[in-house]
Amino acid sequence: MKRLVLEGWILLLRFEWIMRFREFKELHRRVGRESVRAITSTRLVPKEKLCEAMDIACVFYPKRVLCLQRSAATTVLLRRHGCGAEMVIGAQILPFQAHAWVEVDGAVVNDKPYVTEIFQPLERC
Repeated sequence: MKRLVLEGWILLLRFEWIMRFREFKELHRRVGRESVRAITSTRLVPKEKLCEAMDIACVFYPKRVLCLQRSAATTVLLRRHGCGAEMVIGAQILPFQAHAWVEVDGAVVNDKPYVTEIFQPLERC
């Protein structure tokens, strides 16, 4: 578990750097180009454990983690461990708010399940 938390923490740092010094399209490109790795069934880590590791990494991160940063890092972590994760960016009109979350097989894995009722998906990556 410690290795997964460290991997998640490093991904948070990487995506914070991209968000600070690059454009959004670079973040989108980096998440989009990360393909799902083929993992043997004996080495497969459950998606719940990967999401828990990311939750812990966020606790130990020295700054407030934004939903876009967290969702990008979670998507990449899941894909590296064999899960077909998809980052979703959505918005609501009144009051205007934007939000990002991660889905696996159409189910939200890193947020409340009703987030899809509040936010209209705008982009999937």
